[in-house]
Formats: sequence, structure tokens, C-alpha cells
Amino acid sequence: MADDEKKDKKAAKGTKKAGAAKKEAKAKKAPAKKAEKKPAAKKESKGKGKEKKAEGKATAKKTSKAKKEPAEKAAPKKAAAKKPAAPPVVKAKARYVRIAPRKARLIADQVRGMDIESARALLQFSPRGAAHPIHKLINSAAANAENNHDLVGDEMRVASITVDEGPTLRRFRPRAMGRATPINKRTSHIAVALTPVED
Repeated sequence: MADDEKKDKKAAKGTKKAGAAKKEAKAKKAPAKKAEKKPAAKKESKGKGKEKKAEGKATAKKTSKAKKEPAEKAAPKKAAAKKPAAPPVVKAKARYVRIAPRKARLIADQVRGMDIESARALLQFSPRGAAHPIHKLINSAAANAENNHDLVGDEMRVASITVDEGPTLRRFRPRAMGRATPINKRTSHIAVALTPVED
């Protein structure tokens, strides 16, 4: 009985050892196979990646060249189209004019956009105090157009006229019971821009 038990134990140990040996052999073979497969795959993928990058660079260069060429060709056409569009603008300014801006703007609004001849006629016969300095300023701008820009002064129109507030002169008037009341003498900065009349 004891001999039979010993034989059975030896047989079990042998089967265990055989199973362990088989597993070890499989484990050794599997990494070898994986090692064989991985580098080949990596090499192939690297090769494909390089080819794709090279193709991408080539197409990018072609597209960039194609984009640059039309842009360069189109640039001179746009520049040529813009040059004749801007009409000449003649400016003149009158600063520290001794009239309130609120009063001067009433006349400036009437004159804005008119041709010079009709503006001169309106200003010559206007009863308002601001008409005289604005009339002088428009005549000055017309003279600038003739002398500085070789334009005909009588063929211009008032493109824009602005009246801005200048510094205020503060004065006081004596009143009853020893008091004093302030007087604000306001000044204006007037600017005119003339352009040629379009035919």
C-alpha cells in the first residue's frame, strides 16, 4: 500500500513538472513572437508616417505657392483702383474767434454742403454776427485752393465745417449791494474743408 501511494505521488509530481515546463516553453515562445512582430510593425508604421509627412509637406508647399501667386497678382490691381478715388481736400482754420460756439453753429449748419458762390451770397446778407468770420474763413480756404493746390477757387463746395469751443474769458459785472455777477465771454475754433464740385 505504501509503495502504491509513493508511485501515485511521483506520477502527480511528474505531471505537475511537465505542465510547468510546457507553460514556461509557451511563455518563452510568446515574447519571442511578440518581439518579432512589433519591430516589423513599427518599422512599417514609421515608413508610412514618413511618406505621409513628405506628401503633406509637398501638398502644403504647392497650396502655399498657389495662394501667394494670386494674392501678389491681385495686389497691384487693388492699388490701381484706389488711386483715382480720393478728391483733394483744402482746409482752413480760424481759432479763438470771439463769438459763442452756439451762435456760430447756426450759420455753419446753413452753409455746410453748399457751393462757394451761394455760401458767399448767404453770408454776405446774413444779419447774424457769426456770418462775418465764417465768410472770411471760406474766402481764405478758397485762396488756399488756388495758391497751394492749383484748383479753381470758385468751383469748390463746403465739404465740412465744424465749430468747436475755445477757452472762455471770465469777467465780472458789479451789481447792487456790493455784489458781482460773472460774465462768460466764450470763444470758438472754426474749421472748414473744401472739395471740388463734381461735374
